[in-house]
Amino acid sequence: MLSYIIPFLILILIVVFIHEYGHYYFAKRYGVGVTDFSIGFGKEIYGWNDKSGTRWKICWIPLGGYVKFFGDRNVFSQADQEKIIKKYNEEDRNKLFVLKPLYQRSLIVFGGPLANFLLALVIFFSIYAFVGKDFTPAVINEVQKDSPAMIGGLKQNDIILEIDGNKVESIMDVSKYITMSMNEIIDFKVKRSYDELILKIKPDLVAGEDTLGNKINKRMVGIKLGAYNDEINHVKLGPAKAIYHAFNEVYYVSISSLKYIGGMILGKADTSQLGGPIRIAKISGQVAEFGVLAFISMMAYISISLGLINLFPIPMLDGGHLMFYAFEKILGRPLSQKTQEGFFRIGMFLLLSLMFFTTFNDLKDLGLFK
Repeated sequence: MLSYIIPFLILILIVVFIHEYGHYYFAKRYGVGVTDFSIGFGKEIYGWNDKSGTRWKICWIPLGGYVKFFGDRNVFSQADQEKIIKKYNEEDRNKLFVLKPLYQRSLIVFGGPLANFLLALVIFFSIYAFVGKDFTPAVINEVQKDSPAMIGGLKQNDIILEIDGNKVESIMDVSKYITMSMNEIIDFKVKRSYDELILKIKPDLVAGEDTLGNKINKRMVGIKLGAYNDEINHVKLGPAKAIYHAFNEVYYVSISSLKYIGGMILGKADTSQLGGPIRIAKISGQVAEFGVLAFISMMAYISISLGLINLFPIPMLDGGHLMFYAFEKILGRPLSQKTQEGFFRIGMFLLLSLMFFTTFNDLKDLGLFK
C-alpha cells in the first residue's frame, strides 16, 4: 500500500503546487493580497507565514489545493462591488482581487492551468535534451493471420509513416496513436518498397492488460513491430528541437484528451478507463517501479490533464470563472449573484456526478464491483 501512496502523494503535491503557484504568481504580479496558499484541504498539518502575510500550509486531504485572496468572501463578489468599496479603505482596496481589471483577473485564474502546461513542457524538454528521444522507424515484422491488419492490406516489412495523419517518429508512437484514436477506421500510411500507400484498418476491441498489468480494453490491429535494419536510433536533442518536440507532445496529448472526452460524451469512447484518485495512486506506484524517468513522464501527463480539466467551462473550476469573465466582457457588467448561483449548482451537480463515476470505476478496478 505504501508503495502506491508515497509516489501518489509526491505526484499530487508537485502538480497541485505548480497549479496553485500559477495563480499565486499572477496574483502577486498584479498586487492582489494572498492570505492562504494551501496544498490539500481540511485541517492544517504544517504551515508558516511569510513576510507578506501569506499562510503557506499543508492540509490533511491531499486531493487538491487553493490560493485564497485578501477579502475573498465568496465567488459572487464581482456582483456587489459597491458594498466592497465601502467596507475597505483605499490601501486595502488595491489588494482586492474583485476590484482588479478584467484582464488581470482572467490572467490570475488562467495562471493555474498555464503553470500545469509549462510543467509538462519543462519535463518533456528535459527528457528529450538530457536523456534523448527515440526515432527508430517502425517496421512491421509480422502480420497475424486473419487480423484486421491482414484484412486491411498491411504486410510484413511495411514501414509505418503515419497513423490518422499523425507522423510516426518511433516504434512507441504506433501503439500510442492506435490507442488514442477515436475513429472506427484507422488510416495507416506505409512505405512499401518505393511506394507510399494509405490503408484503412478496422481494429478489434479486445479485453487485455496494459504494460502495468491493469485490465483495459485494447484496440488491436494484429501486427508485431521491429526496428528498421535492427538499429535503435535514440538521440539527445538540441534546445530548439527539444522544445519543438515538447510542444508537439503537449499539444497532441491535449487534443487527444479533448477528443476522448468528446467521445465519452457521444458514447463512442470507453468510459471504463476513466479513473479517479484511487486509480491514479495505483498507477503512480506501478510507474514508480519503472524508475524516475517513467514517473516524471507520468507527472507531465497528469499535469496536462489537470490543466485541461480546470479549463472546462464548469463553475467551481478555473474555466467556469473564465466563462463568467467572458459574459462580463460581453455584457459590460458581471452576472447577477442569482444567475451565478444557478450556474454553480449546475457545476456542483456535474462535478459530483464525475466524482461518483470515477470512484465507481476505481472500486470496480479494485474488484469491489463487477
